[in-house]
Amino acid sequence: RLDLVESGGGSVQAGGSLRLSCAASGYTYLIACAGWFRQTPGKEREGVAAISTGDGSTYYADSVKGRFTISQDNAKTTLYIQVDSLKPEDTAMYYCAASFDLSCLAAPLHYEYKNWGQGTQVTVSS
Repeated sequence: RLDLVESGGGSVQAGGSLRLSCAASGYTYLIACAGWFRQTPGKEREGVAAISTGDGSTYYADSVKGRFTISQDNAKTTLYIQVDSLKPEDTAMYYCAASFDLSCLAAPLHYEYKNWGQGTQVTVSS
């Protein structure tokens, strides 16, 4: 079992920054991949960043490369994403997800994660 709880969302102006957190509890030591996803009404969910918890490899969508940074704490119980240089098009509900299945490493931004948080809203105004 794995519970995920996001926090850190908010409203910022374009160019601003936020740091989102995802606190994990349960079998956290079994997590193979974790990632951040976002979704706006009427659009498909988009994987923006992911991390291999074993070796720390990171993966980013082209739309956020150079602006977003995913990381995890040493205990691997909290996932972070630093979001900088925010744009109005970054406005979305942001979700964290995690998987115990090593197959997630093949495509961590596109994997069908089974464990999800409730989301945290990010709103960027121009």
